[in-house]
Amino acid sequence: MKYLKYLLIFIPVSILSEFLGFSATLIFVLAALSIIPLAGFMGEATEEISFYTGPKIGGFLNATFGNATELIISFFALKAGLFEVVKASIAGSVIGNILLVLGASMLAGGMKYKSQCFNIKVVEVSASMLLFAIVGLCIPAIFTHTVSDVLLNTSYEKLSIIVAVIMFLIYLLSLFFSFYTHKDIYSADHSQESSAKWSLKKAVTVLVLATSVIALESEFLVGAVEPMTESLGLSSFFVGIILIPIIGNAAEHTTAITMALKNKMDVAVEIAIGSSLQIILFVTPVLLFLSLLFTPMSIIFNEFELVALVVAVLIANRVSNDGESNWLEGIQLLAVYLIIAVAFFFV
Repeated sequence: MKYLKYLLIFIPVSILSEFLGFSATLIFVLAALSIIPLAGFMGEATEEISFYTGPKIGGFLNATFGNATELIISFFALKAGLFEVVKASIAGSVIGNILLVLGASMLAGGMKYKSQCFNIKVVEVSASMLLFAIVGLCIPAIFTHTVSDVLLNTSYEKLSIIVAVIMFLIYLLSLFFSFYTHKDIYSADHSQESSAKWSLKKAVTVLVLATSVIALESEFLVGAVEPMTESLGLSSFFVGIILIPIIGNAAEHTTAITMALKNKMDVAVEIAIGSSLQIILFVTPVLLFLSLLFTPMSIIFNEFELVALVVAVLIANRVSNDGESNWLEGIQLLAVYLIIAVAFFFV
């Protein structure tokens, strides 16, 4: 986190570049560099708040605000009508969390410890939820390829809304499951001996300020996507599925790897899988509901995204089903992510 603070200098620079009309590529890079430390401060603020709310509520806040950056960026992309970028960033966030974050954590932890253990009961519940979530994303896409165009034009938006409502309800029920009926499964104590470094007022103030500035920088970032992709010859699809998730999840990636290095693989797995679940079951429905205020968006993903999502979930389930991890499993996850990233570059 101490190194990320140096990137704060890019906030005034990016604002200045926007008002002076610099090139879209430069604005995109500066906005991205500005968002990374802000996401870090957001994560640190929620961690400080957890000292006052307790570990359970604190963990929920960390997961929620850990995805707030992606939600904010996607909202401005949604407002700009960049639906393909929004859907690509959703898929990219899930793939990145499951393969890149979890893989890097297993590799980093495995280089320090021969093997690391984590709560297999929590992983089994999360794995089942992930499979359900992927099914929820696949059904609308399969529907579009198996019905006539006439029926499709009148039904796919309604189908997307119904599926989104169901996924959001499942998300709420999963919170009830983990907080009340089966909270004993999640009772592992990850608390540290340290105490809060910030007052509650300071933590809340930093959280609000970081969120506000991220919203501003996200507007700059999204506004530069189309002209930047045209000038560099990149597809907006690649930007959405690879670059934006890496930018939005940078601080979260760092936290997961740090936990793995401290031999707290439970926390690293919770960050990776829990964040992916929240992206699908919470962020995606919320974005769909918000799109009704502008132009309605469907949750129909293309074949490349669906295959990548299914592969990511399957290999993550296979790697984590024994409750132990090592550096080789981390390499495997990272290799799959690299293959997918290269493939998307040429799409």
